[in-house]
Amino acid sequence: MYQKVDVMIPTYKPGETFRQLMEMLKNQTYPIGEILIMNTEEKYFPEETYRDWHGVRVIHLTREEFDHGGTRDRAANFLAADLCLFMTQDAVPKDEHLVENLVKCFEDPKVWAAYARQLPKQDCSLIERYTRSFNYPDKSRVKSKADMGKLGIKTFFCSNVCAMYRMDRYREYGGFEKHTIFNEDMIFAGKLILNGGAVAYAADAMVYHSHNYSCLEQLHRNFDLAVSQKQHPEIFGLVSSESEGIRLVKQTASYLAKAGKPWLLPELILQSGFKFLGYRLGKCYDKLPDFLVNALSMNKHYWKKQTVQKDSRNS
Repeated sequence: MYQKVDVMIPTYKPGETFRQLMEMLKNQTYPIGEILIMNTEEKYFPEETYRDWHGVRVIHLTREEFDHGGTRDRAANFLAADLCLFMTQDAVPKDEHLVENLVKCFEDPKVWAAYARQLPKQDCSLIERYTRSFNYPDKSRVKSKADMGKLGIKTFFCSNVCAMYRMDRYREYGGFEKHTIFNEDMIFAGKLILNGGAVAYAADAMVYHSHNYSCLEQLHRNFDLAVSQKQHPEIFGLVSSESEGIRLVKQTASYLAKAGKPWLLPELILQSGFKFLGYRLGKCYDKLPDFLVNALSMNKHYWKKQTVQKDSRNS
């Protein structure tokens, strides 16, 4: 049965990678209805580049209006497709079958969400390359509530770098969190799974996407990740996430040794230490002074909104 697909992409200062993404979306084998771009800061968007593109709509936001979950949920309310593909501006489809292969997952009525495999970009470091293969293996699978005992936190793993959702279920279960610092994809995937749905990992749907984060960037990112987990115990309180992180470090160390790159082990240990420190600090963010929370977070606008909301409630 044919299902209409729309695409949503949040952007901020889009560049060459975004242009490549848009070109690849134009060449997909499965037809796309509308591409909705939720752009932060109009002055940074190259409007003239996309003005004549058929099926592309751009909505501009201020920096203060952007929210990881809220902006995506707002976009979902503008779209009328059966399935919506959420992507980020730095994810480029490997081939023209990305949308087609994600849509195939929904032939199973139990699948309410599906996400793509993320491949390392050409400039990706060796450690990050292994992390990609650890989180995005070459075998597809469908995850449900029955897998929680075996997979733990990985049961809820889903990434809006490139993820598709069944929109009737999206609306039924409230969509993405309207105000969240991070992890809106996993929070919502958890809701779907706990309500009897399944999330598919489509290894044959591939995008190039990777980052070479510095140690401090890893700390900031893991701080925000832990804050989101702390704020949603109804999802993350059901499974352990630290054990998965430890498994990744051990397997990466083994991989580096076997690959004949033992000199990269100190870098792995240093990166992992910063990740762990960020995670532990994020888990106790509510006990830290505001200035320190702001310094540790990657998403400082989130905390400004929190302050505004708190002040309005107290006034």
